[in-house]
Amino acid sequence: MIQRLPPFAADILALFDERGATRTEVAVLQPADPFLDMAGEDLRRRIFLTESETGQTLCLRPEFTIPVCLDHIASQAGTPRRYAYLGNVFRQRRDGEAEFLQAGIEDLGETDIAKADARSVADAHALISRTLPGVPLKITLGDQRVFEAVLAALGLPRGWQKRLARAFGSAPQLASALEDLANPSHSATTDQKAAELIAMGDHDGLVRYVTERMEEAGLSASAGRTPQEIAQRLTEKQQLRSVRLSKEALDALKTFLAIRAPLEQATDALEAFAKDTGVSLGSAMELFCARAAAIAAHELPQGLVVYDAAFGRPLDYYTGLVFEITSGDGRPLIGGRYDRLLTMLGAKEPIPGVGFSVWLDRIANLRGDAA
Repeated sequence: MIQRLPPFAADILALFDERGATRTEVAVLQPADPFLDMAGEDLRRRIFLTESETGQTLCLRPEFTIPVCLDHIASQAGTPRRYAYLGNVFRQRRDGEAEFLQAGIEDLGETDIAKADARSVADAHALISRTLPGVPLKITLGDQRVFEAVLAALGLPRGWQKRLARAFGSAPQLASALEDLANPSHSATTDQKAAELIAMGDHDGLVRYVTERMEEAGLSASAGRTPQEIAQRLTEKQQLRSVRLSKEALDALKTFLAIRAPLEQATDALEAFAKDTGVSLGSAMELFCARAAAIAAHELPQGLVVYDAAFGRPLDYYTGLVFEITSGDGRPLIGGRYDRLLTMLGAKEPIPGVGFSVWLDRIANLRGDAA
């Protein structure tokens, strides 16, 4: 059953027009593979899967970013282009609900990254301010690119950089990874058979073994990580267990992750960190400074935007800016940059992208309306 639009949806549609974002419609049924491959493990567990008459695995759209990007690629539309959407998404939630209204703007092809990032944050703030007038808001901003620059500057092996980048945005996963770095023996594979297959370099045998164990446990390969993904991560974990990060480097990483400051002070905080630790952030720092200046040009309220160095989003396709808008315990809006996504989805040339999504039921709850 398609949910009825709440009264404040008219305010959202009006803002789309004012901001020059073209309303787009995407199919409810979507190919499942892009979500299973790229949307993150937590979302993969909550997708509703089905199958076409030809055997293709499909799903009810669990979000709009990937479908909008797929439609953009298929239409061969030029860029830059701004797409707006408002419609139903379908995913399992712990409270038993499965169908929700979502709205947002996807900004594709703008090559001035700082400008597009700042505009996305400003658009998001304008939308929430309009639908929640008078409600205190907070914008938390993180930066995947700066985090990865710190990891590279600390000299971590590429495998460890990938693992920590995957954990960015998940406090438990990041804490576990840091513990493994400090105490490599804790990260050894506990399954003896899997350890033997890894030691022999028998990747195909490891995949078969993981598949068998999943079947024995009654786990579907399409409901979460595939046997190939699990085997790859087991191999990476086993190979990296002997790597120990020096105390100085580990302390520097923890110091970085503890940085939290109003955006107006964040550049100084990062520059002080770089000076104190000898860590060079290079082009990531240049982009951060340019984005901070571009956001300031939108004249958002002083102190509204806070930079949190440990803030990320556990979706595999984010590459730079990540942000959310919260009010009290409510988190109605999330957003971020995904420059690799369109190429991964089949675009012949790289297309930069940034956008945000709003949960209308959360806005309704914060307004005290009936959803």
